[in-house]
Amino acid sequence: MNILTNIANHKRKQVATRKELYPVALLEKSPFFETTPVSLTRYLLRPDKSGIIAEFKRKSPSKGVINAYVSIDQVSIGYMQGGASALSILTDEEFFGGKNEDLIRARELNYCPILRKDFILDPYQVLESKSIGADAILLIAAILTPAQTLELARLARSLGMETILEVHSRDELVHRNGHISIIGVNNRNLADFSVNLETSMSLSEFIDKDDLFISESGLREPSDIRKLRLAGYRGFLIGEQFMATSDPATACQQFISQLKSEYP
Repeated sequence: MNILTNIANHKRKQVATRKELYPVALLEKSPFFETTPVSLTRYLLRPDKSGIIAEFKRKSPSKGVINAYVSIDQVSIGYMQGGASALSILTDEEFFGGKNEDLIRARELNYCPILRKDFILDPYQVLESKSIGADAILLIAAILTPAQTLELARLARSLGMETILEVHSRDELVHRNGHISIIGVNNRNLADFSVNLETSMSLSEFIDKDDLFISESGLREPSDIRKLRLAGYRGFLIGEQFMATSDPATACQQFISQLKSEYP
């Protein structure tokens, strides 16, 4: 059993438990159900922004603990002040050390698009994402069928949220549908967690002029962003590069400042 399969199996059990503890009727009472989500697409395309989606995560299956005691308040505000286009908040607790409360707090403190980064398999999780203040969700093609992807993306759109479809190979692009706003190419193989930036480069041939593609994982230097921009990518999800430092917000600010200075 690979890591992704293990995570997905655990997530199904967790969702079943959460459905009992927090029924849909309770989720729908959240004040966030009455708010209009902020468009991730619009922020990624803004010329005054960096295109960086700055991620908050405490640990990962491949690296273990990355930054266990970091403050969601300090980091999320610092990311946005540093020039990030959006936030990505890990809410998986078992494997990534996240929690829904992290996203809720980030939402309370920031007016910007917030992506809920989790392993979404069930419509319940889409409703839950809306209830905690997410503007966008991530759907991982490797753990869904195209029919499931369509169902979940359609539900997200009905709630005003956008969807990133995460792919790792050409074959997974069959999951694309009219409710997907963004294609995210993950340079990390979720079967074994190896990383190769060439994954994004190899899939860049499928980017049409009307597509919005982002590259995820393994982005280390501003030169990586320049290379990907030239290949057609408009967004860049970076987490570990910032979170592995003692001050993720400052690391983000310095990265974006260098990016704008060297590749305006």
